[in-house]
Amino acid sequence: MSSKPDATASDDPSHDPTLEHSLEQSRDPSLLCERARRLAEDGEAARAARLFEQVLALGDTPHRAQAALGLAVVLDDSGDVAGAREADRTAIATGDPEYGPRAAYHLALTHERAGEREQAEPAWRVVVDFGNPAYLPPAHLALARLADDSGDFEAARGHWEKAVETGDPEYGPLAAHDLAQRLLERGEPARAQRVLTAGLRLIDRDGSPYAYSRLAVALGIAYLDQAIGAFGAALGDADEPADPEVGPLATELLARTLPLRGRDAEAREAWRRGLADPGVAGQVRARLRRDFGEEAGDGEETDPADLWWEPVVEQSVADGSLPALAQEAFGALDHMYALLAVRYARGGADEAIGEAVAVPGGYAWGPLLHESFAERLRLAMGTPDA
Repeated sequence: MSSKPDATASDDPSHDPTLEHSLEQSRDPSLLCERARRLAEDGEAARAARLFEQVLALGDTPHRAQAALGLAVVLDDSGDVAGAREADRTAIATGDPEYGPRAAYHLALTHERAGEREQAEPAWRVVVDFGNPAYLPPAHLALARLADDSGDFEAARGHWEKAVETGDPEYGPLAAHDLAQRLLERGEPARAQRVLTAGLRLIDRDGSPYAYSRLAVALGIAYLDQAIGAFGAALGDADEPADPEVGPLATELLARTLPLRGRDAEAREAWRRGLADPGVAGQVRARLRRDFGEEAGDGEETDPADLWWEPVVEQSVADGSLPALAQEAFGALDHMYALLAVRYARGGADEAIGEAVAVPGGYAWGPLLHESFAERLRLAMGTPDA
């Protein structure tokens, strides 16, 4: 059994009433600030605030800014936002190169937290004016977003660029991503690439894999947009015939790249334009159909123009709706099979065949299938009308 007595609050010198009284009577601001800091960390907000106020009452001391910021944080945590902001302004007024920008940073956050954007902006500008490198990155990023929200892109771009230039590994990549997004929206993919490349240099890929991947994907999108612009430029104006040498290739590349950026309508227009141009229509159609399989038959070659589904498939590829067409076809096959299987099991095969034949009628391509069947029946029966 240990002979060492249990530790109690009375054994802690910081809780010695005599020491506490001497501290309260002290005029040493460094001791008062240190004691107040410890009280604040222990949750003794009221006592910490009293000591910080005592330092401020001493007047213009080297610890005035530190005490004012400490008081601002304690009051903010206690719910006295107005008092906290006043203390922040006191710290800012000292011009202290360390605690001044920290107080401005804290002041800006209190306004942003309250949704007071107009009041937050001047506080962030004060942070920038202090020029402390530790607080410039978040300040520039905040000012960029405020300017962007108000529609002032040029001001926002300036702050985003400055945030990236700080080389900060946390705020720099965020600024690069935000700026690149706006540049892509404005049709400036080359500038977006430069910004994103600079942002990627700031990230430790192993330490921040998500941030790295986010910028890497954005960089890939920028290259896609630049490629789309190049392919479109190769085709020229819509009313001009395409160059027979590069027009078909540019048409295919443009039409197949646009959907990757969600621009399906423009992709359809690219195919339509190429197919309507007599000079390149044949080559464009061949590129459109590059993935089409050969028709399997009885050994005789079949002209694709004679197959009713060829125009349907071709149009669906040009429209980007081939998955929907395939879903329809498999749905019809599934329905027809189910009807045949169920009716056959019940001994009603003849009726089932009739119902199965009617299934495709509900699809856009159904009438073409019916016409094809009617023609085959007419030829098989040798009659003019089937």
